[in-house]
Amino acid sequence: MGRLMAIDFGRKRCGIAVTDPMRIVANGLDTVPTATLCDFVRAYAAREPLDGIVVGEPRDMRDRPSESQRYLVPAIQRLRKAVPDIPVTMFDERFTSVLAHRAMLDGGLGRQDRRDKALVDKISAAIILNDYLQSLQYNSNQ
Repeated sequence: MGRLMAIDFGRKRCGIAVTDPMRIVANGLDTVPTATLCDFVRAYAAREPLDGIVVGEPRDMRDRPSESQRYLVPAIQRLRKAVPDIPVTMFDERFTSVLAHRAMLDGGLGRQDRRDKALVDKISAAIILNDYLQSLQYNSNQ
């Protein structure tokens, strides 16, 4: 069984998270410049079995695609071309940045650390992936 990867896409950088090999929990892995995302994912997939990629889908409060979709769609097309054998799934990312800041605060991180946008992106990716894992578990129990 291969790992799952999540990407919290941003115009400048992307937060990356991966599951453990048993897909029990997700942890933040890295933050990479958006321009190097495909190279990073390709290199990671060459080192580790990767069965799927979950990309945070930005939606507004009315469940419509948000403004940033126009940047995300071309990036996902490039990603699918870079790793054609790995399925890419979109998953709702609403409130992940808020939850990431809350997790940092609850974890006792200082103000300076909480301002680290790269850390927020990495934690957001882990939240997206953990939520995705929970949705799979929920759907399999129905």
